[in-house]
Amino acid sequence: MQFVGQGNDQFGIKAAMQQNQGNVWIKNPRNIFGIDSEKKLVEGLVLRDGKVAQILGPGESITAPVDEIIDASNLVVLPGLINTHHHFYQSLTRSMRDAINKPLFPWLKTLYPVWAELTYSDIEIATRIVLAELLLSGCTTTADHHYLFSENCTDPLDVQFQVATEMGVRVILTRGSMSLGEDQGGLPPRKVVQGEGDILADCERLLALWHDPQPYAMNQVALAPCSPFSVTPALLRESAILANRHNVGLHTHLAETEEETEFCHAKFGSRPLDHLEQNGWLNERTWFAHGVHFSVKEMQRIASAGAGIAHCPSSNMLLGSGLCPIDQLRKTGVAIGLGVDGSASNDHSNLMQEIRQAYLLQRMTNPDYSHKEALKLATCGGASILNRPELGHLNVGAAADIAMFSINDLRFSGAQDPLAALVISGAHTAHHVLVAGQWRVRNGELVDIDTSLLTHQHNAAALALWQRAGIA
Repeated sequence: MQFVGQGNDQFGIKAAMQQNQGNVWIKNPRNIFGIDSEKKLVEGLVLRDGKVAQILGPGESITAPVDEIIDASNLVVLPGLINTHHHFYQSLTRSMRDAINKPLFPWLKTLYPVWAELTYSDIEIATRIVLAELLLSGCTTTADHHYLFSENCTDPLDVQFQVATEMGVRVILTRGSMSLGEDQGGLPPRKVVQGEGDILADCERLLALWHDPQPYAMNQVALAPCSPFSVTPALLRESAILANRHNVGLHTHLAETEEETEFCHAKFGSRPLDHLEQNGWLNERTWFAHGVHFSVKEMQRIASAGAGIAHCPSSNMLLGSGLCPIDQLRKTGVAIGLGVDGSASNDHSNLMQEIRQAYLLQRMTNPDYSHKEALKLATCGGASILNRPELGHLNVGAAADIAMFSINDLRFSGAQDPLAALVISGAHTAHHVLVAGQWRVRNGELVDIDTSLLTHQHNAAALALWQRAGIA
């Protein structure tokens, strides 16, 4: 595989960040969310050098000229949305006939042999289509959990970083891993399992090559053994030690299903959270995907440790995993973000739609849950669990990551509260999106990306994958 670049400096990421930083005045927003300002009325937002530079109240003027003025009188302005859990590669296996209507373990065992056939070109096109869909939904920062490595594709994260850099999306790519194969009592087949030494060496390589620890970073790396049922205790321990040494995040699936709890009891003699805690995982740099099946005491332990949860409502519903107890987690002090999860267990990558899903799902059991709480999951909540205080809000000094939604769609006609309408009526496509002050979506369309061609290429890659796996 010939890579376009070799890490941050060689690939020109930092240089690109310093060039063409647009100075934009977002004028007279219809509504704005994510500002902790004493101003009762916000009449504008000024972006300079990739950051929020000024919040304008009534009668206040901008302090220096800008390159562009955006009339936001019919737009709702949000901080760029943050997706805290995903599997980009799974977009090539959406709605596969043999996998639909199955719970997690049978679903995984059906798809593992297909995913084992993934190539570098598959990873590239899968990453492109997911990032395109996320951007169009107003998402500007996304985590991805790639744990599938085979002889066909040994270095997929390098491809993902290069595509994300080209498309201008902030990413926290987590180096996943599976070391406990089905021949050792685990779930994944041997062909997608790696040795612990190889896994840890590649984690070190990726950290040296791609991880930017500075605020406003576009590229970061976290370490992410796939799950308690797919890695050895030794790999869990060594991953935690490595993450601590480099001060980077730790991520895994946890407490997603009752079957996972039964597996951990049988294999390790403990519940999933106990198993991870015994191996050094409970700290403020850790965030868990799902968190459906925790006891109250476990929630308290997570809160005390400062760890977070990526709530994945659509995936939990599609796989029949259960209902994440958001209200209880929140009351015990656990930070919670939002994740669209894998494109084969959702089956889309639209974070705005996921906000609506989270809102409606929580309303079933908590009548006090509000649309603003759901929006916080995908903004300040996501920033909190990813330890990115410069993201998820629009206060002065925040990253200039902005999502603007038009309220002129048919679905919003007659709505009195435009912010609530985005969630309750179900916004789908952002009108404008900026990342680090750079335009990524304008007037509802991706900048410099042909979505029709992208979709055609993605469909062709999916068909070729099915054929290689013998399921076309």
